[in-house]
Amino acid sequence: MCRGLDSLPITCLERAKELKALFGSLLQKSDHSIPGQAKKNDKVRLNVNEPLKWKESFEKLLSSQNGLCLFRAFLVSEFSEENIAFYLACEDYRSTKSSKLVAKAKKIYDEFIGSDAPREVNLDHLTKAITKENIEQPSVSCFNLAQAKIYTLMDKDCYPRFLKSSTYLELTRKTKTG
Repeated sequence: MCRGLDSLPITCLERAKELKALFGSLLQKSDHSIPGQAKKNDKVRLNVNEPLKWKESFEKLLSSQNGLCLFRAFLVSEFSEENIAFYLACEDYRSTKSSKLVAKAKKIYDEFIGSDAPREVNLDHLTKAITKENIEQPSVSCFNLAQAKIYTLMDKDCYPRFLKSSTYLELTRKTKTG
């Protein structure tokens, strides 16, 4: 297994495989509805048109748990999973209790932004400097600028590549021809 896949939770990889298999099997059936009762071995409940909605916008992809999981698996395969990991860490940070802001801000900065960060995201020097200054007095918004830059990077670069990926194209092709 490649080093990038090791950092992805095994449940997400399993789920991505399940989604691909489930979409494929659903699309081969003439009846595209999903039964109201899930079978004992069904772990994921899907709407067969879900992959088509992901193409409407990056936001729709991220708001879908299944879409987010497949997108994350795609980023792992492209060795850029740190982008979505940082974005999600910032989302989680916003809901952090004020007593834990300092520790969590330092952890996020050290993991994703610092000069020796093990999962360093691609940010310009000015954004890094502003973020470093912001975490000296942590607030729920101290990562907003950096998060916005990474969101834009994913929206303009990673998301279009995801939409052109063989996995996504295969899902949509089967949806359209099913």
